[in-house]
Amino acid sequence: MMLYRLWLIFAQTATVCLGVLFVVTTLRPDLLPEKFLPGRQAVVAQRALPVAVAARSTDGRLASFNEAVGNAMPAVVSIFTSKEIKQQWHPFADDPMFRFFFGNQLGAQPQRITGLGSGVIVNAEGYILTNQHVVEAADEIEVALADGRHSPARVVGTDPDTDLAVLRIGLKDLPTITFAQSDQARVGDIVLAIGNPFGVGQTVTSGIVSALGRHVGMNAFENFIQTDAAINPGNSGGALVDSNGNLLGINSAIYTRSGGSQGIGFAIPSSLAAQVLQEIIAHGAVTRGWVGIGVEELTPELVASLKLPKISGALITEVVNNGPADRANIKPGDILIAVGGRPVSDYSTTLTSIAALKPGTTTTLKVIRSGKELDLQTDVGRRPRQQLAPEQDG
Repeated sequence: MMLYRLWLIFAQTATVCLGVLFVVTTLRPDLLPEKFLPGRQAVVAQRALPVAVAARSTDGRLASFNEAVGNAMPAVVSIFTSKEIKQQWHPFADDPMFRFFFGNQLGAQPQRITGLGSGVIVNAEGYILTNQHVVEAADEIEVALADGRHSPARVVGTDPDTDLAVLRIGLKDLPTITFAQSDQARVGDIVLAIGNPFGVGQTVTSGIVSALGRHVGMNAFENFIQTDAAINPGNSGGALVDSNGNLLGINSAIYTRSGGSQGIGFAIPSSLAAQVLQEIIAHGAVTRGWVGIGVEELTPELVASLKLPKISGALITEVVNNGPADRANIKPGDILIAVGGRPVSDYSTTLTSIAALKPGTTTTLKVIRSGKELDLQTDVGRRPRQQLAPEQDG
């Protein structure tokens, strides 16, 4: 009898324990040690390697751009501008009767407008490249360096034709950037954009070269590098660098419908920026050749409509009256195929070739007229400072 009772107590206890174990295993398995969980194995989380070790992946490909950013970022600066404008705040301020009673007390009131942009230190002497539209009409310019220093800046010179400007600051021990060979850039190359978007502070974004040789009609001389690296207001004048941190271009514009980045940004190639930089430092401005013609892209559709043979060049659409080209007997409708012995293939190469001519010299323009090639000697003038329409920039 005693054994029966002990067996009954054991069986009931075992049944209750198994029931409790079943309930806990089903509802709260986290309360049990791993070894009591059927069908499960202990998992060890794989930890990321430190940044210094993970700079390159196991197959040798670049996995971090920390070194490139470290090379370029110290030379990228923030530019703060301000200018004073007079604004008519009353709609009747110019009315004679209104002014008779109230005088000038309700007239134009001075206001200060502030601006924001970026720039790149390109010389230990304090020269900074930025966009012309960043500093246009500014009467006060302050530059903030990545190391926290601030300095007033003066404008050395501007070039509206390329939307570039050169500033100078008086600080010592300045970091500088190394220029890349932008002519060797390829579509698909990784690039980084560095600047001060929206004034939030120095920021780096990444992307690729989306296209080369873009012409969008903003400047007279364009050969933009297109990128999908995020560029926003405040990035203008900042650096577009390659994966080694070398300057590939000066961020200049974005295509946007919202005011923010849409993944289409444009940068002025560093090769063009370097030429403008040297001219401005040496002469305070950029001097370009001019012969007084307007040209148009010779598209396949235009060639077909004019019943021309398949040729490369530019269609001369306008000749400035009494200009160098006019005096050389160049006519609208001529097809320009070479400047100074160098073939031209489109609108861009035509404009660049003419601009590279030295004012005061003579050159030969090779044109096709009525199916015949003509070599016409032309004087070279100085390109006017005031801009003409894009089609009339020669």
